Amino acid sequence: MMPDITQSREEWIAGGSRRRLPGFPHVVFVRHDGPSTGVPVTLLHGFPTSSHDWAAVVPQLVGAGFRVTTADFVGFGESDKPYPHAYSILEQADLVEAVWEVDGHDTSAVVAHDYAVSVAQELLARTPDRVTCMTWLNGGIWPDLHHPIPEQNLLAGPAGAELAEQMDEEKFISFIDRLIGERPLPGAMLHDMWLGARARDGLRVLPALLHYMEERRRSAARWTGAVHDYEGPQQFIWGPEDPISGAHVIPRIREAVPEARLAVLDQEPAVGHFPQVESPERVGPLLTGWIRENS
Repeated sequence: MMPDITQSREEWIAGGSRRRLPGFPHVVFVRHDGPSTGVPVTLLHGFPTSSHDWAAVVPQLVGAGFRVTTADFVGFGESDKPYPHAYSILEQADLVEAVWEVDGHDTSAVVAHDYAVSVAQELLARTPDRVTCMTWLNGGIWPDLHHPIPEQNLLAGPAGAELAEQMDEEKFISFIDRLIGERPLPGAMLHDMWLGARARDGLRVLPALLHYMEERRRSAARWTGAVHDYEGPQQFIWGPEDPISGAHVIPRIREAVPEARLAVLDQEPAVGHFPQVESPERVGPLLTGWIRENS
């Protein structure tokens, strides 16, 4: 049975704040949980959702004594959603570094899902010594294995603006439902995802956010090289039922990063694109044990 997410989106937002970070041009939503003296852990979210995806995992990390930082990327959740704007992975990596600077974190364990795997790859390419250990959840680490569903390609294409205008909650939830595994997500959780995407006139920026798929292809050598060359410990927590970055990626993980720890969440009910949302009772212990072992 899926554990209850103890914090609704509204409660999650109340536990953080919108902040203007020194040297960063946009106001961003940032949240901290756990003791200030705990081992720093940074959780990075995916598209098209927000940091609230981590709501059921954060209490488990806090219970282990970690200092957990979460933030909404620019264009997502409660952060600014400028329009028009040239959204980029490089800017999102700047955001993470700005949060670390304000927090005084020279290093952090990093956990990245989906869109955020590209952000984490850029962070590794810049300053790998700042990442004490790395955990990857379903995402397009290798662009040739990234299989976007048709809705993503359409939103990223010439008709993207028109499609974004036509987006409603039913269409949004249908998109999310196509990505998850064998265990349906509660309606309240899906509704909160919709509210986060829609907040601050966010639907109109969805096509621009999806330009990261092309940015990922252009930066493939730099970003895949950062994973292959990273000398720190790496863990992959993978939902095989994900149509975008699922079971077909697992052989590449084993081939390209053979020393990494790999947890495939294929036990019934098998997990899809959102491991931390679909199965927090499995993801939480995998993260706490890993970070404790490598701190």
